[in-house]
Amino acid sequence: MNKKKKQGEDDGFALDKKNYTMIAIGFGIVVLGFLLMIGGKSDNPKIFNPAIFSFRRTTLAPVIILFGFIFEIWAVMKKFGGKSTETD
Repeated sequence: MNKKKKQGEDDGFALDKKNYTMIAIGFGIVVLGFLLMIGGKSDNPKIFNPAIFSFRRTTLAPVIILFGFIFEIWAVMKKFGGKSTETD
């Protein structure tokens, strides 16, 4: 019953280890985008702070978040390793 796995044999997982690594990197990119978006509040709530409309918060951060989500989709869809789907 204890059979050693041959090289290239399917272990039953849908994704490879490299896919999970790429997913973690994509998650980090999304978190970075959200971190770039924070801040800009005013110390006094009666005073408006125009820093909330900075380039970093309104343009750069959403583009980075969008790139992170696209990277996540690519990481899930990408087939690493070139394993054969043929059966012997």
